[in-house]
Amino acid sequence: MLKTVQGRAICAFALIAFSSLTTGLTQSQDQEPDQRKFIQVTAKDKYERTELATLGLSIEAVRSDSVWGFATPQVIAELKSKNQFKVLGVFPMSVSRGGHQSLFDFPSGDEKFHNYRETNAKLRLMTSLNADISRIHKIGNSLEGLDILAIQINTNPQALMTGKSNKPGVIFMGTHHAREHVSTEIPLMMAEFILKNRDDPKIAALIDNRDIWFIPMVNPDGVEWDISSTSYKYWRKNRRKNSNGTYGVDLNRNYGYKWGTGGSSKDPGDDTYMGEAPFSEPETQNIKKFVEDHLNAKILLSFHTYSELILYPWGGTYDPIANTKDLAVFEKMAKTMAGWNKYKPQQSSDLYIASGDTTDWAYGEHGIFAFTFELSPSQFGGGGFYPGASVIDKVFQDNIKPCLYMIELADDPYKSLDTHLSKGLKFLTAPGIN
Repeated sequence: MLKTVQGRAICAFALIAFSSLTTGLTQSQDQEPDQRKFIQVTAKDKYERTELATLGLSIEAVRSDSVWGFATPQVIAELKSKNQFKVLGVFPMSVSRGGHQSLFDFPSGDEKFHNYRETNAKLRLMTSLNADISRIHKIGNSLEGLDILAIQINTNPQALMTGKSNKPGVIFMGTHHAREHVSTEIPLMMAEFILKNRDDPKIAALIDNRDIWFIPMVNPDGVEWDISSTSYKYWRKNRRKNSNGTYGVDLNRNYGYKWGTGGSSKDPGDDTYMGEAPFSEPETQNIKKFVEDHLNAKILLSFHTYSELILYPWGGTYDPIANTKDLAVFEKMAKTMAGWNKYKPQQSSDLYIASGDTTDWAYGEHGIFAFTFELSPSQFGGGGFYPGASVIDKVFQDNIKPCLYMIELADDPYKSLDTHLSKGLKFLTAPGIN
């Protein structure tokens, strides 16, 4: 009997078997090419799985909400024609990159994390279930051609169609650094939380009056490389092939505001290599264009791991923000959010100088109140970049209030300085808030 799994063991076994099968077939010119694809399809219980098998899907792996298996183009077409099921992904039999052939997935025990395809599939499923208030937008491609997707939540149909809105905006993004997989999960879960609780009056009030964006995976090439074998690679950068034969640019040192003025390396082999020029990488170019096309956004949050910190500009200098009112907003917001998630609030450069990062650029160039959250764990001894899937739910719960707080303040971050207004925040009695 097929066991329920959350990993790739069965998938990998199936691919090996399929590889052997297709090798034999391609040796005979009398055989037509095997056109089967490896697909993921929604299936909530044993009854739906049975129906899928009856339709012709060869089920090879089962998850709580979906199955993976082989299907012909005809079966795929039939599944797509039915309202009952949703095809979440259609994949080639193998993915070849850097000499590795795999479906690029997490090591055993960490299957709860979402790889590139699963992240995009999750986004598409969310929007399909909430098509009236959400939409997927492709904001560009990675260096290796992978789509970088954003989900927009907005009650205005025209805004969803165009991706442009006059409502106050807020942007959440994750995984600038490949090995920081928890930073993919939190924006993904936050988007799902808002959509699932859309009928709660407090959440509905936020949705009605805001333009909310989530970009869970800024660096998909790096993510895929980090999980391209049976163990993690501790990979940080993107997958740029540098002039000296090394790989990767640190995307969070590649933004243009005071780029290369300290805390980043000119050596392509280093983890903090800044790149040949500001915005030399397609991934940072994508974020630059996206933000500049959405200057209705007054708040931005970039998720990273690890250390349990709330960071705000400046990162590129030890000097504090010169605008004392803006500095007061950063300090007040950071302190308020730290009261909920118990992280340490501080100016980024209190850790060390780091020029060319996202938040310095967003605030320095566009006046956006931009923060970096260094998520759990607090230290390397607690798991560091790879703390295990068991931390995900707690990290999310810790950060629901801070995220909703940012959404509420997106119309006017200076409201954070008004004690009376702060006490009247709508979201504090929303579902899931402890």
